[in-house]
Amino acid sequence: MASQKPPYLCLVDKNGLVCKGSGEIIRIEPLAENTLRFRSTIAGNILNRDWTLIKPRSKPSASISIEEDKAIVQCGKLTAEISSDGSVKYRVENKVLLEELWIDRRVNNADLLKARNYVHIYDDLYEIELYFKARDNEYVYGMGQYAIGYLNLKGCVLELAHRNTQISIPFALFARPDEKLFYGFIWNNPAIGRVEFAKNWTRWHVKASKQIDYIVIYGDKPVDVVKKYMNLYGKPPILPEWAFGFWQSKLRYRSQEELLSVAREYKRRGLPLSVIVIDFFHWVKQGDWKFDPKYWPNPKEMVEELAKLGIRPMVSIWPTVDVTSENYGEMVRRGLLVKTEKGIPILQTFRGLTTYADFTNPETREFVWKKVKENYYKYGIKLYWLDLAEPEFNWNYGYYNILPYHYDNVRYYIGNAVEVANIYPFYYAKTFYDGLSSEGETDFVLLIRAAWLGSQRYPIVVWSGDIPSTFDSLKKQVKAGLNMALAGIVYWTTDIGGFYGGDPNDPEFRELIIRWFQFGVFCPIFRLHGFRKPYPDNPSTCDVYELTGGPNEVWSFGEEAYKIIKSLLFLREMLKPYIIEQAKKAHIEGVPIMRPLFFDFPDDPNTYHVEDEYMFGSDILVAPVVEKNATKRNVYLPRGVKWIDVFTDREYEGGQWIEYKVSLDTFPVFVKSLEVLEIFKQWRSQYWKT
Repeated sequence: MASQKPPYLCLVDKNGLVCKGSGEIIRIEPLAENTLRFRSTIAGNILNRDWTLIKPRSKPSASISIEEDKAIVQCGKLTAEISSDGSVKYRVENKVLLEELWIDRRVNNADLLKARNYVHIYDDLYEIELYFKARDNEYVYGMGQYAIGYLNLKGCVLELAHRNTQISIPFALFARPDEKLFYGFIWNNPAIGRVEFAKNWTRWHVKASKQIDYIVIYGDKPVDVVKKYMNLYGKPPILPEWAFGFWQSKLRYRSQEELLSVAREYKRRGLPLSVIVIDFFHWVKQGDWKFDPKYWPNPKEMVEELAKLGIRPMVSIWPTVDVTSENYGEMVRRGLLVKTEKGIPILQTFRGLTTYADFTNPETREFVWKKVKENYYKYGIKLYWLDLAEPEFNWNYGYYNILPYHYDNVRYYIGNAVEVANIYPFYYAKTFYDGLSSEGETDFVLLIRAAWLGSQRYPIVVWSGDIPSTFDSLKKQVKAGLNMALAGIVYWTTDIGGFYGGDPNDPEFRELIIRWFQFGVFCPIFRLHGFRKPYPDNPSTCDVYELTGGPNEVWSFGEEAYKIIKSLLFLREMLKPYIIEQAKKAHIEGVPIMRPLFFDFPDDPNTYHVEDEYMFGSDILVAPVVEKNATKRNVYLPRGVKWIDVFTDREYEGGQWIEYKVSLDTFPVFVKSLEVLEIFKQWRSQYWKT
């Protein structure tokens, strides 16, 4: 009897290895050293949709061989092996790094569970799922921002979608430290879906896509993996020096005079201030993208006075367009708005019936920038706060979202939202980057509420959204920020004190905001914001002038808090040269400023279990106090280094846990450099407890 031909046949072309079988086509190609890209489809052809990927200019050296029962692509130390039955695994030398999961359940009268599954939706779109074998000794990090209370994501299920406080950046850093194996996995796909880092499998699933597209990166250490990832999607620029100072914001300064009075008071008190923010509804209608002249009568004079004070204004931009906006009609006619597949094209209802500017459309990007240039930039405003960047699709009642997202009913210029939605914030940032760059500007920063693969190549700061003012929320922010850093977002921040629920007169909140300021000093960007009590009865229907919230300046929380916070403002000023050096490293090497302990100490197994401490740059270890009424906290000091307490100058040997006593104005910070210690000594002598 003749032997049966294998279902998958492979050949070599100029880009890599191509295998066909069972109605599927697979392509594996080398991208960079120790980096391979996998794509597959049953739609007929592999698409060259790189999305935001920056392909290296030159191909790395690689070898491809085709044997009787398998084909092999080797790139550096990383090898991809596809068997004649279509199954794929990745090796480093003789160790399996990553392996597809095919489950033969026929012993239970069930079908074979394939690793790659495609269910037709319509046209050439498929619901897709991809399975890999799970390992009990594996840690998982990155993936963007999920305020779920975990740094290690093993065992977690994550939605691949943006929401207020949730940012999906599908780069996962896998670590098996006991085997000294580290690799990155990039899900190069902006579709809505989910990933399961379960005990029994790792499963990637999207609701509608044309193909599977992922990248595997091997590195000898975690830092090597992250650097290679950043090379593929872009390294961050170095932000201007002033950007690392203090940013003042609240919901919301209602008028030009109110904003200027706050700026003047900072200078009267001799406090450092770099940026002050003009928040939402300084406009008449959403989508006008200009000041309401009733409350902001002379923006040019305002900007000039702020400049004399050494302060830069930042203006809030919403992508929402009200049906009564002066720009709505033209944007409808020209197809510049996000549409609905069915029904009335209304996607948001907070203080108006609105849809969104479609920044995936290059014409929209040009149109919006033209309006912003005429109504803000011409007055000297160069800093923009790009809010609602997910974008946020909800019917709002008061300040509450009460209906689910219906991605399948949303149509962008580049496709249905189910297939492409997660790329929206990338193009939102690109709009303002391209616009400002076209004017020759380099001295600017964009604050944005969401990001995706490659967003970091723009001068963006991502903040963690509208989070509650609680100790539990503060605790979660530490871990969320570290995973954001590992996903490539170097410049990250929070609303110091949380966004909603904080009462400036409440002793518990005053303690919280002190602890949050202590954390904020050691975040890449140092920014105060919040919607403080008392609140209006209904934020969505009250007169817009009443939509302001309670006071949120550093002197608003009582004298004791003010003295501590004031000293922290000056500590941040003294740390700016150090932070700028770390930003330069991020720009040149692709290394995050804020990172988990294992990133710098991968050979210390204890560091993989520490989720509430981090390195701030290469020399400062921070252990934020995140518990109410804390008098002590346990701190782990990684081995191989002598650590110096910045409050006492006491030296500790690394490789041990210590119990650290804290007071309201002390918290665990250690350095390993005498040069950096000198900064803290000067601060203690000039500002601490004075």
